[in-house]
Amino acid sequence: MEKSNQQTQLDVEKHEDYDDDGQAKLRLLGGKAGLIISILAIAMSLFHLYTGLFGVFESILQRSAHLGFALMLVFAIYKPASKAADSKSIPWYDWLLILSSGLIYSYFVFNATDIAARMTYIEPLSGLQIGLAIVGGLILIEATRRVIGNVLVIIIALFLLYGIFGDKLPGPIAHGGFDLQWITDHLFFTTTGVFSTPLGVSATFIFLFILFGKFLEVSGAGQFFIDLSVSAMGRYRGGPAKVAVVASAIMGTISGSAVANTVTTGAFTIPMMKKTGYKGHFAGAVESVASTGGQITPPIMGASAFIIASYLGVPYIEIAIAAIIPAVLFYISVFMQVDLRAKRIGLHGLNKENLESMWSVFKKGFIFFLPLIVIVVMLAGGSSPMRAGLFAIGATILVGIINRIAKMDLKSIVKALDLGARASLETAIACAAAGLIVGVIGFTGIGLQFSSLIISLAGGVLLITLVLTAITSIILGMGLPTVAAYIVQVPLTIPALIELGVSPLAAHFFVFYFASISAITPPVALAAFAASGIAGSDPMKTSLSALKLGIAAFIVPFIFVYGEQLLLVGSPGDIILATVTAIIGIIGVAAAVEGWVLRNAFWYERILLFIGSIIMIMTGIWTDLIGIVILAGIYLLQRFYRKDLLTGI
Repeated sequence: MEKSNQQTQLDVEKHEDYDDDGQAKLRLLGGKAGLIISILAIAMSLFHLYTGLFGVFESILQRSAHLGFALMLVFAIYKPASKAADSKSIPWYDWLLILSSGLIYSYFVFNATDIAARMTYIEPLSGLQIGLAIVGGLILIEATRRVIGNVLVIIIALFLLYGIFGDKLPGPIAHGGFDLQWITDHLFFTTTGVFSTPLGVSATFIFLFILFGKFLEVSGAGQFFIDLSVSAMGRYRGGPAKVAVVASAIMGTISGSAVANTVTTGAFTIPMMKKTGYKGHFAGAVESVASTGGQITPPIMGASAFIIASYLGVPYIEIAIAAIIPAVLFYISVFMQVDLRAKRIGLHGLNKENLESMWSVFKKGFIFFLPLIVIVVMLAGGSSPMRAGLFAIGATILVGIINRIAKMDLKSIVKALDLGARASLETAIACAAAGLIVGVIGFTGIGLQFSSLIISLAGGVLLITLVLTAITSIILGMGLPTVAAYIVQVPLTIPALIELGVSPLAAHFFVFYFASISAITPPVALAAFAASGIAGSDPMKTSLSALKLGIAAFIVPFIFVYGEQLLLVGSPGDIILATVTAIIGIIGVAAAVEGWVLRNAFWYERILLFIGSIIMIMTGIWTDLIGIVILAGIYLLQRFYRKDLLTGI
């Protein structure tokens, strides 16, 4: 078990911490430098555990401490360029950046009370304060370049240039003009810039849930979930692919990273799928799509879900509950496509004699579900996400100590503390960097102008506005983590949707979904590319297959905008009816995409299947009746015209 977990961790590092050219982004630190950085990472985790136990500090103090820790770790761990020489030591210039990060953000930590009490925009900043803000911003941008990449840096640069020189632009996009003091004041000495809500959520809820995920990983829960999925699904038609779907769905409840989830379960499932007859590009697509769904799967979901709750001012459990039906529809679609593909090409399951019984596997590790139950019960009981995450960590430690297939000792706990801090870096940097963009949008008012532009381009038609918003989300998501792609759009596109009558919950979910599925959307589909590396398949072919498998995620958001029953809003009867018809419709979509119901479908049958299924998913009695007539007609046609039309793929 320990060996399997170590290999899984190596697989994650191998893919998640490499760039698109296969160049290592991280240093392999050893000796005193490695020890110092591990101590710093552990200190970061202990800081957040302390605030989880005894309460968070004042906003700027909590957030600046979180960001200061993250920046120091980034400059220690991440090389300045992927092609830079590998080294087990930290060069002098990165030591300088580490020291500068610590000193600059320590200023905000130790002066947080005074900063919070000062009269913003009225009391002028000193030259020292302006200098600290400028240097702190440049350091943050360099960290963003190393961790996230050039795309977000370019976007930040464009927004900052707009904030400084936007008054010189022509037409309606020009603003009134702001001097350097006003800009630095807004971005660094308020909670509307770098230290805004996204970083606040990262510094509280998100960090503890990432840390919880690492404790589960170290405890052996990840391998147990994979073993349980194999025993449950391995024997059925197309078993390995179904294992990938189920295992990734379970792993998705503890991991919000599509790429990390892909390489963790994919290292096991993709070779198994290929061995049983699936082609490499399809095997990689199955894993990447199933793993991407982890970001929209309750109870934990991705980091963005916590931020949605903060923006809407509602308990996190409400966001998790609203996400249940869309997540179920997503996985039903993937599962059915896998099943129909297996039937179409005549695949069978794994040999039963080689599989351990599900009950046997469950008995050995059922206690690993306890931490997840703790989270659900506490959130449902009204506890804060911080408190729920903290107790879940405690439950994981307890499970690791008493369960015979886990080895949770002091060394494992220290390792989890170290890994948790390192795993939080991308989210922390993305949230802080997005704060620069959100800050500029706030003081220039460009957000309202952008929303007006979208509505104008769409002619005030909601459907066209939704399409434009979806395209914007996907484009941003191609170069940004989901959390950053979502945050940037909160002031840009969501107001346009709300102005056209979309509820705030549906509007936020719509943007969140499309930001999430950018991980499987060509031409830059990071999760699909990671899976193709394991599968040895063509990345673009893998991403195109993933696009087909993930089709439900492109359809369902449009449906819950027009009918919120799929977000569990409305009467129980309406919700049940909408859910049942949506399930039937999504199965029909899967059949249309795969071209199979009872036999290979003609082209016109596939078109009718797709149209009837979409009508079925739409809420409304008449649409349900029309949809069921079309689907029943296709079923009867295939039943009575059973000519063998099997083809290879």
